[in-house]
Amino acid sequence: MNLSTNHPLIDSSQQYTIEKKYVSIHSEDRNILKYPNPSDFEIELPQDYINVSTVKLSSWSFPSNYNVFSIHNKNCIMTFKFVNIYNPNLYASPSVIQICIYRFLSNYANQFNTNDFIISIEEGFYNPIQMANELTNRFNSCITNYLSIEFQKYDEANGTSYNEQFLSIVNGVITGGYNDFIIAYNQVEQKLWFGNRSSSFSLTQNLFIIENYYANNRCTTMNMLSENLQPINIAFPDVLNSPPNTFPDNYINGLPALVGLNASDLPCITVTDPNNTPWLIPRFYYGNAVAPTDNGYWLTPDPNLKGSVVSYIEAPLKLNNMGPAYFYIDIAGLNYIDETSPFNVSKFTIQTNKTNGIVNSSFAKIAVTSTPLSQFYDTVMDSYKYFNPPAERIRKFRIKVRYHNGQYVDFNNFPYSFTLEFTLFTPQILRNLTATKSYTTL
Repeated sequence: MNLSTNHPLIDSSQQYTIEKKYVSIHSEDRNILKYPNPSDFEIELPQDYINVSTVKLSSWSFPSNYNVFSIHNKNCIMTFKFVNIYNPNLYASPSVIQICIYRFLSNYANQFNTNDFIISIEEGFYNPIQMANELTNRFNSCITNYLSIEFQKYDEANGTSYNEQFLSIVNGVITGGYNDFIIAYNQVEQKLWFGNRSSSFSLTQNLFIIENYYANNRCTTMNMLSENLQPINIAFPDVLNSPPNTFPDNYINGLPALVGLNASDLPCITVTDPNNTPWLIPRFYYGNAVAPTDNGYWLTPDPNLKGSVVSYIEAPLKLNNMGPAYFYIDIAGLNYIDETSPFNVSKFTIQTNKTNGIVNSSFAKIAVTSTPLSQFYDTVMDSYKYFNPPAERIRKFRIKVRYHNGQYVDFNNFPYSFTLEFTLFTPQILRNLTATKSYTTL
């Protein structure tokens, strides 16, 4: 100590007190104009936090309102085509509408010059029965819409009204149309069964059409990268200028994979003579399948079409409607969790013996413990960042919330919150204390 100065320096005792400080961060408190995406924002803390030894995730609350199926997730469309269309000309006295349906379907070609039909389901979350009903209605509506356009052209050219007869609209509701597709959910197997009451078909999973559909709809998966990630494959242009997906293109095969399909083209099984071989008609033996009194017979020939057959496809795998089980919180400067990545055949993996995993990829891993719509809260977790030596000063954070594949978590404007625990080292001043006689033992 220099005693000759009016401002003597007091030596540090090299001893510190440990203080716990908690900071509650709310997504709605961000600068919404600058950071409209609640899964990627920067926020300034209420004060400077000095000599930070550890930062720990103390508690959190997130809304469970995500869309398992959406255009951003690239899992809301699938393709199919007819293999053998019901031909009314093979039987006596076919109706004009039946003949036109056969002709229109036989001449079908989409904008990609293939005979694949494409269906898109509503974005959101489905239970298994809802998914079966959605697919049934989407398949039939897809065919109905196409046939209605062709009937309109035919009526305009010939002065007829077959489109009105085909649709059979009552009080604005289509009671007719095409309704031979039936998709049922086997609740015991937990699998979807695809069927048609008159024609044979194939689930094509045409990747060319699917990829062009997303590209034409300006699809973006809202991907992001933490500071250590490197891009592997870029499947589509990203219109939001966010970093590309780091997963191989075939890691998730969209809607077909989630509904249990694992092949590029699944042909159907056709019962060509259901009246003489009724034991070949598919049946769910546990009880009613799609109607209260069907006794498990979910697919039977169309009674309005003479000589119709039944065709069906059983999904090889179970329906997966749950969505991601985890998501990650990235906080720049605090990331300490190493993360594996899916193996892909590339120049990097072939020519090196290193892993393609990511070091210090995230700060915390959060389990999604409930399905929409609900709220889930903190569970036991030991996510913390240790600084040695202590971090001199922390004032603001850049926060990103993402899935394992790098895609942002879409909270649909629902707020979320989490609390961080800071361990602070406060240096102590060296003091020499001398006790007076009144404080000593006599």
